[in-house]
Amino acid sequence: MIGGYALTLGAGLIIGGRLGDRYGRRRMFLLGLGAFRLASALCAAAPTIESLIVLRLAQGLAGAMLLPQGLGLLRENFSGKELAQVFGVFGPVLGLGGIIGPVLGGGLISADLFGWGWRTVFLINVPIGVTALIVSWLILPKRPGDRSVGIDLTGAALVVASSALLVLPLNFGQERDWPLWTWLSIAAGLAGFVGFGLQQRGRAAGGRTPLVVPTIFGRGAYTVGLVGIALFFSALIGTQLVLTLFLQIGHGFTAGEAGLGNLPVAIGTAVGGALSGAILAERLGRVVLQLGAVIQLGGAALLWSELGHDGPFSIWGIVPGIALAGMGSGVVIAALFSVILAAVRDDEISSASGVLTAVQSIAGSIGVAIFGSVFFDGITTGSAEQAFRHTLTVLVVLVVLLVAFLALTFAFPKKARADSHDTSPVPVA
Repeated sequence: MIGGYALTLGAGLIIGGRLGDRYGRRRMFLLGLGAFRLASALCAAAPTIESLIVLRLAQGLAGAMLLPQGLGLLRENFSGKELAQVFGVFGPVLGLGGIIGPVLGGGLISADLFGWGWRTVFLINVPIGVTALIVSWLILPKRPGDRSVGIDLTGAALVVASSALLVLPLNFGQERDWPLWTWLSIAAGLAGFVGFGLQQRGRAAGGRTPLVVPTIFGRGAYTVGLVGIALFFSALIGTQLVLTLFLQIGHGFTAGEAGLGNLPVAIGTAVGGALSGAILAERLGRVVLQLGAVIQLGGAALLWSELGHDGPFSIWGIVPGIALAGMGSGVVIAALFSVILAAVRDDEISSASGVLTAVQSIAGSIGVAIFGSVFFDGITTGSAEQAFRHTLTVLVVLVVLLVAFLALTFAFPKKARADSHDTSPVPVA
């Protein structure tokens, strides 16, 4: 239910951008906004977990139609110094949403308004969405799209199918003892992404509009950056999920208390991001990514130590570890996209940033699958602390992912792209 949203969001982001190019960003923004609110209302009314999962997939697709238009609308209507100022507001608002979201969601569930419980998390989107629709309808300028832009449905289908083939076995493999079909599915998913790259190259060679400019995959530093993005965000999103599960299932925290328990991570991320974006990234280049990864590893080691203490559990006992890990994450996030995008040409920036954002979201879905599976496997055989420590031992998962990311950063461009203020990663909900 959690990973499915991120999966369809990531798989649909690239074609969502192309639809905005063809039919106009205002039109697609309004359509995506309306579809997202409708999907939210249907999620709130879902009678079973199976129907909720299907509706979450639809919600992710609606988000994929909506999100690319925001950046596009800003680029269409502002330029030069004014554009930089606009994105100076846009980035922090995204970050603030990441901090407020878990706290607000947990608070709504704990409040149990009208006895609706978790359904209020989806219902709150409806009045907000209606207001946003009215405001957007009134103020967004009408600009026609470019009907000469082709829509590559085959490429889009390849991305969706490959993503599903990769994520599904990661969700079900561990609980079913990794039967043959899971390995075949993972292999098919990876082959599908290779096929997508070849199909995009053939489409461009034939004079048709590809979903992405295929030349970006020929740039070694950028391709390595894609792998780095996948490693980093799968580790980040997966461990955030496990922290929430650990607090609620292991120690009986309410949803509201677990949301507040995530605040140290969010605040640490905000502090690290502010330091990185304002001071460190411009001066250090890719070194800031290495610094952030080392800080994260230090936070993971500290958290391991904190969980090993005997005596009753207190959230304050793990605050230093999770805050330090969050700070490391923020240091990396603030500079990651701009460093990797330094590897591409100006005419490739739109496709390159779209692919990075899509990989970020799909990686989040993979992280949810891997870390969630490991957590629930561990919690069936011991205490919550043992389950969380098992997930950190599979710090064989977290540490290996971060160490692999750290190693890859040495192949990244040395300096960040100076004009990449409009390529901020999209938060995964």
